[in-house]
Amino acid sequence: MTERKQNYVNGEWIESATGETVAVGNPANPSEVVARYQQSGAADAADAVEAAAAAADDWAATPGPERGRILREAGIRLAERKDELTNLLVAEEGKARAEASGEVQRAVDIFHYFAGKASDLGGTVKSPSAPNQHLYTVEEPVGVAALITPWNYPIAIPAWKLAPALAAGNAVVLKPASIAPGVALELAEALDDAGLPDGVLNVVTGPGSAVGTEFIEHEAVDAVSFTGSSEVGQLVYEQATDAGKRVQTELGGKNPTVVSESADPAEAADIVANGGFGTTGQSCTACSRAIVHESVYDEFVDELVDRAESVDIGPGAEHEMGPQVSAAERDSTLEYVGIAEDEGATLAAGGGVPAGAEVESGYFVEPTVFVDATPDMRIAQEEVFGPVVAVIEVSDFDEGLAVANNVPYGLSASVVTDDHAEANRFVDEAEAGVVKINEKTTGLELHVPFGGFKRSSSETWREQGDAGLSFYTIEKTVYDSY
Repeated sequence: MTERKQNYVNGEWIESATGETVAVGNPANPSEVVARYQQSGAADAADAVEAAAAAADDWAATPGPERGRILREAGIRLAERKDELTNLLVAEEGKARAEASGEVQRAVDIFHYFAGKASDLGGTVKSPSAPNQHLYTVEEPVGVAALITPWNYPIAIPAWKLAPALAAGNAVVLKPASIAPGVALELAEALDDAGLPDGVLNVVTGPGSAVGTEFIEHEAVDAVSFTGSSEVGQLVYEQATDAGKRVQTELGGKNPTVVSESADPAEAADIVANGGFGTTGQSCTACSRAIVHESVYDEFVDELVDRAESVDIGPGAEHEMGPQVSAAERDSTLEYVGIAEDEGATLAAGGGVPAGAEVESGYFVEPTVFVDATPDMRIAQEEVFGPVVAVIEVSDFDEGLAVANNVPYGLSASVVTDDHAEANRFVDEAEAGVVKINEKTTGLELHVPFGGFKRSSSETWREQGDAGLSFYTIEKTVYDSY
């Protein structure tokens, strides 16, 4: 019998008031139902917010080291169940096992990192102008934080929002993506087992139109953090600001790798292939544009095509690259393949559905390379969110930098070069929140800020590291005369 998962509200595992559930299938084998989840409504979301609001003051008053102890214990419990959680992530999202295992470990590391940070929260002491006075600041939690998270990193992204929110003393309501919610519920179980007080965390599954909207608009919610598409993120930002909330959005990308005249084509192809085809291209930081100097263009294309054609595709449990997460995502990628061909780009590799018994029923797409792409094509301007790389030829570094910046997004960008001056110019002039030299566009450290420019972010607050804590705290200034 398929397992039926419940919501986590006020320390209890409960059914939704709607009485409805939705099945989540394995994208490598859609006929296989992994579990059934609550199809909750606005009333369920409101109950969760009210539970969080009731628990907020006591949790805020809990000493930081004790909050950190609970986070650390939850991280230990996640680590003990790493194989189990990896299997669930592979089954629901389709990610290759090595990638899924790394993502689970990322969640463990995040909990341990912010466990330590919980003890450091305090404030600053300043020198007053008046005699006989102390002047200092204190950091306080904002209150109730609503977290809305995507399916492509279904445990890492909830963890990197949830851990700093709890470390800072906030109560939380979380809505994971409906298409792969299982591992987010496991975060709640780990925290519950670690001793998190009732009501401090509440997880409700269901559609964004009901659960997400209630979280955003409920008067007891003080802050909203959203990760997802730019289109939905803009709506969330408008809803949240109209309701007077503090808001943070991290959105899509159209991430370039600029390949300089001085670059080794084989090394550059490795970097682009890893950034473009890893996680089946389903990462907001995935490389989708290779902007290549004309002197190394032909050799680079040959190398990249060779890598695309050698990727081992199949169910994530046994293969290098798994399926896309849903039929809709696969069909969207294939639609972009058709658009690129119609606009005059040349298909150099992939572009279709792979053949074979292991892949015939899943949502698989071949790693795809387009050449002869121009900067104004839709394939070079719009986020595809699949394993598709458009290769654009440029005549010099200045043109490459201009092409890299000439998109409405600005999340991650990289350059492959042996020229130190070019590397420094790229750091100074690339319009992206994450800039990398001789590295793939994907992959993030947890202790430094993450966020984008332009349509890739609300440009309000960054995530991760100390910046991640800042979103969930507010400063109070104290004048103490004696």
